[in-house]
Amino acid sequence: MQSVIELLPVTPSIDQLGRIIGNVAAPAFLLGAVAAFISVVISKINRVVDRSQYLHGIADSDTSKAYLKGDIPRLRRRAALLNRSLFCSVLAAILTALIIVVAFISALMSVAHEYGIAILFMAALLTFCVSLIDLARETRIALHDNDLRM
Repeated sequence: MQSVIELLPVTPSIDQLGRIIGNVAAPAFLLGAVAAFISVVISKINRVVDRSQYLHGIADSDTSKAYLKGDIPRLRRRAALLNRSLFCSVLAAILTALIIVVAFISALMSVAHEYGIAILFMAALLTFCVSLIDLARETRIALHDNDLRM
């Protein structure tokens, strides 16, 4: 019976590992940017939810603030856009993390990985672009006259 060490391909040298680390530096920076973006989107979602809860708490008998309840459909639309933005950015983060994992595994197994990495990178950037577009759409409808009154 062969030992496990004999079954593994020759481990990469320090130079090869250095090249792999250099190749995954860009995806690692992208992963950091996406993580920061996720934090921004989550804080925006929290603000929309807080505003919605405030508006739902206004009594119908309070005529001085009852007009603010007309803002609820706009908040629902903003929440939907932010929710999709969050989903796409998390998906982009997962794809970016997979790029790094696949790069190391394929290097350790001496498998060509260029096409797989390129496809994962394009998918990560596309989902991140969709997330940015949804954030831009939400930003366009975010500021409203009712937000400036209290």
